Amino acid sequence: MDVLSDAISAMRVGRPSLTLVAVEPSWRGDVEPFDGARFYVVAAGSIRVAGSALVAGDAVLLPHGTAHTLENVVHASDGTAHVLSGAYRLDRARPHPMFQSLPEIVSLPAHPGRHPGLQASIDLVRAEIAGDTYGTDLVLPALLDVLFVHLIRAYLIDRASSPAATGWCVALDDAVVGRSLRAVHERPADPWTVESLGAHAGLSRAAFARRFTALVGQPPLTYLTWWRLTTAAHLLETTDVPLSVIAQRTGYGSAYAFANAFKREYGVSAGRYRQQRHTGAP
Repeated sequence: MDVLSDAISAMRVGRPSLTLVAVEPSWRGDVEPFDGARFYVVAAGSIRVAGSALVAGDAVLLPHGTAHTLENVVHASDGTAHVLSGAYRLDRARPHPMFQSLPEIVSLPAHPGRHPGLQASIDLVRAEIAGDTYGTDLVLPALLDVLFVHLIRAYLIDRASSPAATGWCVALDDAVVGRSLRAVHERPADPWTVESLGAHAGLSRAAFARRFTALVGQPPLTYLTWWRLTTAAHLLETTDVPLSVIAQRTGYGSAYAFANAFKREYGVSAGRYRQQRHTGAP
């Protein structure tokens, strides 16, 4: 998978939820913090989310589940707003660095033709809710996954178009850093070094290390280790394969080396971590 898909897959927990909310005129409510991401899409009318005014077609993403206010500032009796309110639960124990770089609030005004994928996913979600037909329980979570990806993608695209853009919105499309990130995610078990990653991306060791660190916010091998152990944790949670196999898949020469690295990073043995996750313990 690509880096964005991997980042979401590594953090997602359970099924996303969605409701169609009718926000009455002059109504105002406080929304509590959420252990994940929230998003709103205005289907009709106008609302204000955390101080940002939204009209029909606009979307707003709160990637860190920040507490906020939701209100309808219209006082007319026919000013009811209809809003798609979604919640996407994420594991905050080890958030992907890309998610950490996202702002508290991402406003995505409707611009005809600018983000056709986002608009298409919104239309599909709205149609599925309005249709009340067979298979909705299966289709809707899949559509929410698509919508969530498009919300983040739209933000990254908008940010990358800024002349002063830096960070992950640039790193993913950077000819050098993007290529090395894809290599790490596609082949975490390879014996990567800073020199070999630089050569793969077409830069010298020193130039590559500077460029990678400036955009990603971490040195290349720090990110490589982080992703290897994140991948290992996912395998521990979702499979029963032996530690020796997980070590091999994540670039460690032996189960012993992997076990030591995992315990240093997570503060618990790999076996104990697997047991806790399988039993639902914190």
